Amino acid sequence: MNNTALVSSFVLTLLSSIGLVFFIKASVKNRTKNLKLIADREADSLLQQLKEYFSYRAYRIVSANAAENQLIFEGVVRPSLFLAFFLTLLAAIGCLCFGLALSMLVPEYGQYYLWLVLASPLAGIFYWQKSKRPEQVSLKLEGILTEDSGVKSLISVTAHRDELTALQTAINLKPYQ
Repeated sequence: MNNTALVSSFVLTLLSSIGLVFFIKASVKNRTKNLKLIADREADSLLQQLKEYFSYRAYRIVSANAAENQLIFEGVVRPSLFLAFFLTLLAAIGCLCFGLALSMLVPEYGQYYLWLVLASPLAGIFYWQKSKRPEQVSLKLEGILTEDSGVKSLISVTAHRDELTALQTAINLKPYQ
């Protein structure tokens, strides 16, 4: 192989490795979203159902403000064992490719670059430590809408986007436009 092909392969592998590092870093990014939801029930029964739902999901009430109709729940998010393993596997493949590219570029030390694979468990450890953090869910009763079909409650929820999706399906809440 000529030197130009080796250098270009190394540069592409280096760019892929940088992308992998940012992918691993993004796995622990905070993905909090604010969403207005509407329910087909009265505010009191909705708030009681929300309290039961979040206590079932291992959240506890840390703040309740009756004047503003606001509740704040807090819980610890468990890291995903599958995602930790997957990120470790991706890091192992990335380190192996980077080591192979380095060993082709500098062949006299080629056998030592393959030891970079031993650094791959650091990706899983990084994810496991950073993703286990307390998360907050903020609920605020925005208002009550009365229509011909009955009473509807409008709430504003600030939470992780996966938690919002689970909440919408569990309690049958619809997004408010």
